[in-house]
Amino acid sequence: MAAKEKEPEAKDEKTKIPEAKNPASEKASEECGIKPPRAVCVALPHEGKPVRVLGNSPSEFISTLHRSVLAWVNFTVCDIEKEGAEIAAVLGFSASLVPEVCKGYHANFIDRETEIGIMVPAVMIKKLEIKSYPLLILARKDLIVTIHSEEVERLVQFSRYADNYMRKLPASMPLDEKLTMMMVRILDENNSRNFEYLREIEEMADGMSEMLLDPKSPRLQIGRQIYDLKHTLITYLNTLWRTLDVLHSLRYGDAQLVTDNPKLLAQIGLLVEDVNRQISLSEHMSEVLASGLEVLQALYNNQLQILNNRMTLTITWLTILGTAVLVPNTLATIYGYAFATEGPLLWWSISVMVIATVAATYLAYWWVSKWIRLPRNPGQ
Repeated sequence: MAAKEKEPEAKDEKTKIPEAKNPASEKASEECGIKPPRAVCVALPHEGKPVRVLGNSPSEFISTLHRSVLAWVNFTVCDIEKEGAEIAAVLGFSASLVPEVCKGYHANFIDRETEIGIMVPAVMIKKLEIKSYPLLILARKDLIVTIHSEEVERLVQFSRYADNYMRKLPASMPLDEKLTMMMVRILDENNSRNFEYLREIEEMADGMSEMLLDPKSPRLQIGRQIYDLKHTLITYLNTLWRTLDVLHSLRYGDAQLVTDNPKLLAQIGLLVEDVNRQISLSEHMSEVLASGLEVLQALYNNQLQILNNRMTLTITWLTILGTAVLVPNTLATIYGYAFATEGPLLWWSISVMVIATVAATYLAYWWVSKWIRLPRNPGQ
């Protein structure tokens, strides 16, 4: 009978949801240029089936949370640090928890015994541009709150079957074990969503390898794409390492809200293994990109060699043509000068030519030896 009495109350709450809008929230949303924040609450009451409530502000879920043994609330906001602090304060968390968690780089883990604050990266990639948004996970003994930006989609799949997930939790299971299982499930879905973007990076790398097959591909364009792709991969790797740090803190931090059940802690270990596998795949792709840079350098050297061969061929033919013209021109100059000049003047001019030739040759040798070290052995 108790379950039947509480079901109409839950329905009444759902009917009141559309009236929860207020001008202040709509004005703030218009300033952000996005839709009003949306939230979903899935709660497990003391008796009866789990209930699902949709709303726009944390105050709409207070009555539902008071009647629940365990609940999960997911908020989508515009300004995660400002609105996240307000949401946490309304739901009973410390006012300084969200600002302290947001100080981390990509990820953070704060344990305050009675409450936990976690920030993990939520990755989104558009072409070669990668962005990392924070996903906040706030937990106390009977409540888990997740907050993320509207710029990134997260926990959509879990929100669809969270009530079924809670329904399958054994009634005899301790509350800390239920809380730990839900936190692990949330972290696992976020990791899986991040891992999907690695496939997009692989597809972009495959398209770039097709360009490398064409020897006429523009070298500068290929080099820029390889750099952008490698930069994206390095940033993605950084988010994975930060996620791994959070999982280690959750596994070995000995937080009071986290269960000590070895079987459940082993599930966190599985998350660590999954992230390590993602890191290995990313590092392997980084090596593939490094080999792509070597291929690009080989193409560049090949182009330089082709250009050098063409220049050598041109110089060879110019030398042949120059020799063909120089020899008769030199003979004509000598004979014309020798027969047109008188005896005393001829010997004087020849002496000047010899002295000038020797002096010019010595001056050229002295200048070259001064600035360039000439090896005695040509093979050195």
